Amino acid sequence: MAQKILIVGGVGGGATVAAQIRRNDKESEIIMFDKGDHISFSNCGMPYYIGKVVESRDDLLIPASTFSEKYDVTIRTGSEVTSIDRQNKQIQVRNESDIYKETYDKLILAPGASAVVPNVTGRNEACIFSLHTVPDMDEIHNYIKTNQPKTAAIIGAGFIGLEMVENLHALGLDCTIIDRSDQVMKSVDKNMAAIIEDHLNEKGVKLILDDGLAGYSNEGKTIQLNSGNSLHADMTIMATGVKPNTRLAIDASLKLGNTGAISVSEYMQTTDPDIYALGDAVETKDLIAQTPRHTALAWPAHRQAFIIASHLSGENIPYKGTLGSSILKVFDLTVGATGHNSATLKNLGYTFKEATLQSYSHAGYYPGSDKLWLKILFNDKTGSLYGAHVVGFDGVDKRLAVLTTAITAKLTARDLPELELAYAPPYSSPKDPVNVLGYKASAMID
Repeated sequence: MAQKILIVGGVGGGATVAAQIRRNDKESEIIMFDKGDHISFSNCGMPYYIGKVVESRDDLLIPASTFSEKYDVTIRTGSEVTSIDRQNKQIQVRNESDIYKETYDKLILAPGASAVVPNVTGRNEACIFSLHTVPDMDEIHNYIKTNQPKTAAIIGAGFIGLEMVENLHALGLDCTIIDRSDQVMKSVDKNMAAIIEDHLNEKGVKLILDDGLAGYSNEGKTIQLNSGNSLHADMTIMATGVKPNTRLAIDASLKLGNTGAISVSEYMQTTDPDIYALGDAVETKDLIAQTPRHTALAWPAHRQAFIIASHLSGENIPYKGTLGSSILKVFDLTVGATGHNSATLKNLGYTFKEATLQSYSHAGYYPGSDKLWLKILFNDKTGSLYGAHVVGFDGVDKRLAVLTTAITAKLTARDLPELELAYAPPYSSPKDPVNVLGYKASAMID
């Protein structure tokens, strides 16, 4: 039966769920609302446009008209959904010229998340930026083009911070990373983060760890640190994380979870069965521990879109949980992680063992073989895999994919030597590093 389906928000969550619904349902009316001007764009590509790796801005954008025509979806950009009336099943929308109401049969919330910006003194928006939206990207790009800065500070050493430091460095800027943690990239353990830190130092990037931002002076170009030290930066990138956009849900009395994100069922329904939610704004379950988890990554949003579209068409496919698999490029290094690290396992009260291996991407006698580090965390009795980290100069992505698949399939450390992974000298060794790591972990269990 044809329905009227409203979607609040675009990008990985909203745009994907609209496309998935249309593949299953050719009759229902689908209307998307976004307060911005862009309904679908690649967040992950923005640092690389700033760094001139991606040459054309248009390569990151899908025009609303193209999307609308392809999927038969009505798109209303510049339209902010300001409230939800659950009793009458309608939303209120505000655009440049009007405030109006729109009724729905089903409502899908994909409001995403917003960049966390520390509230410190002396902040000058003319030279201090976050990177989360296309306008953010344009502001950074235009500032660099117009002002030709020589120095940059990056506050936060996570995904955005490390990707931005590489791309700003490529433009010739002298870069400093500042993070209040005692390591970069907190999704991996400290011994793996040390490899990344050494590589950053080799590239001439300054690291200030275990210290934080206290405030600014000199019109935002002098950074005051909690330690009392200070440094100059012509521009600052705030890469201090994101927070889920939950105002609409709160105002509509929809339940939030323990993480502060929107609580959803295994079919991505909120506490109102006619309202679904997905993406960066929702709380799901951790695949391993089955504990509440908020993860702002593209893969979960795309999978959740499929779950919602299937449920709307009468097929009950549950969302099983999130591993948080992630990968990023840091200059010549690739860094990958999946599942848990030591810190999160300790917080959960798990007992575990760790196996670490330094190996090579492929046979040493074949040109191009380079260093590769792997680590797994596993149950000290059963060998159940809890997490994996891979860092190296080549072959990281495929080892991470194997280990992610192993965790999802509930293989144990003892199963890793059994994996018959393809071998030829340009690609691996007769015993792949994943096999060798499995042998090492098995011996620790025995």
